[in-house]
Amino acid sequence: MIEVTPTIAISEDEITERFIRSAGPGGQNVNKVSTAVELRFDVRRSPSLPNDVAVRLMRLAGRKVTQDGVLVLTAMSFRTQERNRADALERLLELIREAAKPPPPPRKKTKPTKASQKRRVEAKVRRGDVKAKRGRVRGDD
Repeated sequence: MIEVTPTIAISEDEITERFIRSAGPGGQNVNKVSTAVELRFDVRRSPSLPNDVAVRLMRLAGRKVTQDGVLVLTAMSFRTQERNRADALERLLELIREAAKPPPPPRKKTKPTKASQKRRVEAKVRRGDVKAKRGRVRGDD
């Protein structure tokens, strides 16, 4: 079991890894060794995730989720399989942690007080007076 948060832990059986050829760094090995990792996690069918977290995760992941509800992450930043696996797994865990945070409560609309409305109007009138006094200087010839 991989602990994501104190309340959420996912089984290693739920994560599928496939190694593919990387387009990133690798020198002469890049065309011979499959160092990139394609990590798949079935969000929709995961028994480890609460329903609300799964919905937020799919929305958060965006285009990385297939129509079947499978999250696909590709890691190819490093030259070794081990570091790419760790990178992909950490990115998955970070996405799940972000989705586990509850959304903030909706904003409550408030009305400005009478005093603040009065101050605002007075400030606008003062500013308007300053601007009105600007103008061309006329000489009395």
